[in-house]
Amino acid sequence: MEKLKILINSYKDFPKKGIEFKDLLGILQEPEVFKELINKMSERKIIKNCDAIVSIDARGFIFGSAISLYSSKPMLVARKPGKLPGEIEEEKYDLEYGVDSLSIQKYALNKYDNYAIVDDLLATGGTAECVANILEKNNKKVIGLITVVELFGLKGRNKLNFPVDSIISI
Repeated sequence: MEKLKILINSYKDFPKKGIEFKDLLGILQEPEVFKELINKMSERKIIKNCDAIVSIDARGFIFGSAISLYSSKPMLVARKPGKLPGEIEEEKYDLEYGVDSLSIQKYALNKYDNYAIVDDLLATGGTAECVANILEKNNKKVIGLITVVELFGLKGRNKLNFPVDSIISI
């Protein structure tokens, strides 16, 4: 998994001055590395112990759908505003660079009780906390969060009251 660090590009001042954006999309250009990563994530305790996965918009969908396929776990999506039809559960959260919200379709929450949250990266923990709040308001349990990368210095895991499993920390 040391190859992962090489495949992550950094962009200073994106999307806003003072932010250093970590772009994981280079991993997708290396199918063998991506396959090894997804296999490793699919074998983690958080995934094995959940009933379903909630993947976070948008890069979390890439990793979540592949983990769903490898682990044979159903997947729900947490989407940005205005992207989901039907009745939704919505929650706002703070970003390093603003405020946003995520939504999950209500009907999708009815089938499962124990969820793993999947995202590409853990920074300040706002998006994962937002998804957890939606799940918990609907009497669902968060088994944990699994990410490819954790930006350790931002201490996002300290905001979360469930296990966090990151493949690499930078």
